[in-house]
Amino acid sequence: MSGAPVVVGVGAGRGVPVSEVLELIAAARAAAGCAHRPLAALATVAAKADEPGLVGAARRLGVPLWSYPAGALAAVGVPAPSGAVAAAVGTPSVAEAAALLAAGPGGQLLAGKRKSAPRGRPARATCALAVPGSNG
Repeated sequence: MSGAPVVVGVGAGRGVPVSEVLELIAAARAAAGCAHRPLAALATVAAKADEPGLVGAARRLGVPLWSYPAGALAAVGVPAPSGAVAAAVGTPSVAEAAALLAAGPGGQLLAGKRKSAPRGRPARATCALAVPGSNG
């Protein structure tokens, strides 16, 4: 499925700028070789569904922002779980788990968790890329 739409799972710290989220997504898509594919949605944990940086990024990209309860994300097996994230939002993964959940049954990660790289301050966003599983 070379042209399958990509779902972007995103995690964010409070107050993350829209520009940081957009730069992270663009860098992750370029690194994964899928910058040409359409985006289906951004996905995150319900606790971050109103975060202005995520809402603004989805709006700028012209895609919906889907959110999932922490418990639903915690049930998704991921390659890079984080104890710090689990303590903060109740799930060991936001970006990878949200991407996989949004991609649907059989969804596959195209790119695992990647942190933003703002100049002169700590990263405040993460993202992961997934595509729907093939139907046979």
